Amino acid sequence: MSNALCMRLLRFSLVGALGIVVQLGAISVLVARIDYLPATALAVECAILHNFMWHRRFTWSERTQTGIRNFLFRLVRFHTSNGLVSLVGNLLLMRLLVGNLKLPVFSANLACISICFVANFLASDRWVFRR
Repeated sequence: MSNALCMRLLRFSLVGALGIVVQLGAISVLVARIDYLPATALAVECAILHNFMWHRRFTWSERTQTGIRNFLFRLVRFHTSNGLVSLVGNLLLMRLLVGNLKLPVFSANLACISICFVANFLASDRWVFRR
């Protein structure tokens, strides 16, 4: 693996770690007020928006293009790839882990995030933020 790819993976991981804090913080607040599945969806969306902004400015900053059109184009791509993987992956896995296996919401959510990591990195690097 090249040094550039290692650095990008490290940056992706740092942003992802912050996104985990955002997601877990949001789910902790939301699950006290609404059912765990809608809480999961809203928490994932918070993390998706957070991660997109940081990936754009930090992880793939040299590939960022200016203008609202480019911003919206990449935001739609990010939601289509990372958003879809994260949202569908989290909801399906949460249903399995919490709904069927009765794992705690917080632990199950951490497992879901970890499982979706690789697919999200590849989609971002190869499609969302491609040159």
